[in-house]
Amino acid sequence: MEIEMKIRGLMMDPVTNMPIVILKDVNGAAVLPIWVGIYEANAIALEIEKVSTPRPMTHDLLKNLLLGLETRVHKVVVNELRDDTFYALIWLDREGQTISIDSRPSDALALALRVDCPIFVEDEVLKNSKIANAASDKVSSDEMRKWLENLNDEDYGRYKM
Repeated sequence: MEIEMKIRGLMMDPVTNMPIVILKDVNGAAVLPIWVGIYEANAIALEIEKVSTPRPMTHDLLKNLLLGLETRVHKVVVNELRDDTFYALIWLDREGQTISIDSRPSDALALALRVDCPIFVEDEVLKNSKIANAASDKVSSDEMRKWLENLNDEDYGRYKM
């Protein structure tokens, strides 16, 4: 079963100094942190902050290509967690045909923001996810999860590009 999520924010992992995208269940309290690369985080941050660039960035190009091909992004789904790596699918609709494309979650999320499509996470991914080993050894997984679930707008701050 798929759970609809929203990007709640971007933050830096204080231990690894790597960006984390925080997904939050739209109808509940489930939270899924996904560690991403700096360039991918920048692509997400640009769209969250509605920063326009003088030339299309990669995800803007993808959006423009899909629009030009009269293809709609139906949804993106974080569908698997294997060996501490998340996997995603981008679901496209074109001329009545549904197509799924393998993607890194960060790219799927950056595209979803640009085309304003829903973001889902398979419930098995939520069940099987655990806080990455990058989290401090002093904080248990349960404590970290409770902390993430209780973050408010002031806790996120601005992601520095």
